[in-house]
Amino acid sequence: MNRIINRIIAALAGLLAIAATYPAAAEWPADKPIRVLVGFGAGGGTDIVTRILAPPLAELLKQSIVVENKPGAGGSIASAEAAKADKDGYTASMISAGHTVSAVMLKAVRYDAVKDFAPVALVADSAFVVVARKDFPANDIKGLVALAKASPGKLNFASVGVGLTQHFSGELLRQMAGIDVKHIPYRGTPAVVTALRAGEVDYAVELVHAVAGQVQAGELNLLAVGTPARWPAIPNVPTVAESGVPGYSVVGWYGWVYPAGTPQPIVDKTSAALKTVLARPEIAAALAKVGAVVHVSTPAEFGKHMADEVAKWRAVRDKAGLESQ
Repeated sequence: MNRIINRIIAALAGLLAIAATYPAAAEWPADKPIRVLVGFGAGGGTDIVTRILAPPLAELLKQSIVVENKPGAGGSIASAEAAKADKDGYTASMISAGHTVSAVMLKAVRYDAVKDFAPVALVADSAFVVVARKDFPANDIKGLVALAKASPGKLNFASVGVGLTQHFSGELLRQMAGIDVKHIPYRGTPAVVTALRAGEVDYAVELVHAVAGQVQAGELNLLAVGTPARWPAIPNVPTVAESGVPGYSVVGWYGWVYPAGTPQPIVDKTSAALKTVLARPEIAAALAKVGAVVHVSTPAEFGKHMADEVAKWRAVRDKAGLESQ
């Protein structure tokens, strides 16, 4: 009998705790600014996307939004703080594709990239492209693959560092194309671009807006785009998938999350507000200037996307024989 009574008391306590969150959720946001943590420095893609959305979102929610940059460790420093934050809707994070790569490559990560976050919405996508040095003998992916197969181990590709999204995107291309190429890590996109321009490396997978200037100037050769469909800003550039590597797909993305356990009404209210903001033509135009396009999703869709990305990159890591760092 005592066990039954104890269970009833515990259940009632749980219901009261849940109910207590709903008045607060209904009043949210009320008494303080909303912090949005960004795991990369000012001027990067994640930072710019966040700052484009913050002012109109603050206007809709009738509360100020403060963007805080917490760069380092592939965005995991900001993600770790966001995961442990109070579940009251006043601390959020704008995460990117790197969030799911870090989850499978960094031993220091002390959070679950999916379970410790409440997904709110994907907000934008960006494109990764394959670019080669100016005098690279091939002008498309078929030619690159043919060269690599004719001379195993001779070609190389650059990235911004071991275990980051650009590295994994290049590794996925290597695996799916069945080629033997070397990976050469650099520290940051500027170093990768410099190496390509100097002819130190053969090709790289980079965000389109990061290399657009060099491509337009004729300093780099744009071979293909990694998105599953052609990218609106460069419609004449074929995808990797249609250029000889069927199924290849790498998309840069940005999404809003709260700590897991944040009341659902807060998640839903934020998701609806983001959907309204993203429908504005001026927001789409601002995102286009930094190489991004609007991507609206439900919380459930975003949660599935995060889980799928973690599984995808874990498989790439395991097949490559890479060890978490």
